[in-house]
Amino acid sequence: MPPNLASLLESWELALRAERKAPMTIKSYLAGVNRYLHWCGTTGIPANLDRRNVARFVAGLLDGGAEPATARARQLALRRFAAWLVDEGELPTDPLLGIRPPKLDTKIVEPLSTDELTRLIRVCQGRDFIDRRDEAIIRLMTETGCRAGEVVALGLADLDLPNGTATVRRGKGGRGRSVPFGTQTTRSLDRYVRVRRSHRLAATSPLWLGDRGKTLGYDGLYSALSARATAANIAGFHPHKLRHTAAHRWLAAGGSEGGLMAVAGWTRPDMLIRYTSARASDRAAAEARMLDLGNVG
Repeated sequence: MPPNLASLLESWELALRAERKAPMTIKSYLAGVNRYLHWCGTTGIPANLDRRNVARFVAGLLDGGAEPATARARQLALRRFAAWLVDEGELPTDPLLGIRPPKLDTKIVEPLSTDELTRLIRVCQGRDFIDRRDEAIIRLMTETGCRAGEVVALGLADLDLPNGTATVRRGKGGRGRSVPFGTQTTRSLDRYVRVRRSHRLAATSPLWLGDRGKTLGYDGLYSALSARATAANIAGFHPHKLRHTAAHRWLAAGGSEGGLMAVAGWTRPDMLIRYTSARASDRAAAEARMLDLGNVG
């Protein structure tokens, strides 16, 4: 008899936490399986990990307008769940082994222009707690290219303002790294840390705090920065766009690809290409003008 998948989700979550999976990864995995179980319930299909049904589920997501990346993430969650069920002896074999993920489109994400970035920072030019916090987050993300999840996970002790560095304890793949930042970001972070001392949770370890006596998680960061982008009249904003912006600005300023990979936490060159492809021709044109190779004779 097939296992009751819904009843095993809590045990799977415990296993994922024991493996020290990132909180956002766990959230994505559970959302994928829950979405599939909901689909099974609404279509009257038995809630089993059947290869054909999973394919129908993914096709339905795509037909319904879901992004290919979202459909791929949902399918990955089901594949990971199936593999765990086999490891735990709940299934004799993996019914999803070898199933192909949806093909992803190659998306070109435009970084923020210098004008857009300036406007985004200017809408935070106040002296209250939220203004100081949001400016510090924007400057940190734009200069270091840190992922949003890495930023919200920072603790107060992870900042070394005298040396202009922050320690990412656990980035993607469980890898930690040190990220450097310059004087403007240091000043912004210092201003935030000083105003943070008057917060109700000042004695707690998380670096970023909310405006209602809470810490700041990913959803709070997304909401805060999206509101700033709206105020700055920036369309199509997403916090992850700051990572693309940081990568472009690094290379445009003459930074090395190896240095960018180390700071951004990439281990594969294809990730660098993916994040910097939007303005590659602009950077190449600027470099060509600097080289002036036609200046002969």
